[in-house]
Amino acid sequence: MKILVACEFSGLVRDAFAARGHDAWSCDLLPTEVPGQHIRGDVRDSLDCGWDMMLAFPPCTYLASSGARWWPGRLVEQADALQFVRDLLAAPIPLIALENPVGIISTRIRKPDQIIQPWQYGHGEIKATCLWLKGLSTLVPTHVVAGRVPRVHYESLGPDRWRRRSRTLPGIARAMAEQWP
Repeated sequence: MKILVACEFSGLVRDAFAARGHDAWSCDLLPTEVPGQHIRGDVRDSLDCGWDMMLAFPPCTYLASSGARWWPGRLVEQADALQFVRDLLAAPIPLIALENPVGIISTRIRKPDQIIQPWQYGHGEIKATCLWLKGLSTLVPTHVVAGRVPRVHYESLGPDRWRRRSRTLPGIARAMAEQWP
């Protein structure tokens, strides 16, 4: 399958699908952190390229409930972020999974099809992650582990904090590649 992993600079999800024999490409405004098939640019310019599946990880800065206290001063940015999500969900791609934390997408666009936790996929931490699905089944937990540490919440401050917080964990990426399509 030809798979687009939108808004991913880490290459983790792309590489999980490539390891299973798919023609997987990541796309982001940033360069990829690891060598691999990567499109650098606005993903909207690549949506109409004959993809079979897209996994989208749009930036959550103006969408996640964790930033709700700043929303009143960022209404234009939030409207742009919601339109970006709408554009991704409306892409002419048969199979779509869009990932984002709990936030405003649920009330302004639609409720998620599933909410997963890292501890269901081998990582002993919590981070409620919503999935909006088109043509895909919900993920089945692969390795439930003990431990419920909010690592992402306690991520140390610094200029790369957003980068560390935004990475998809390997257990979740593996589950996506194994269970979809």
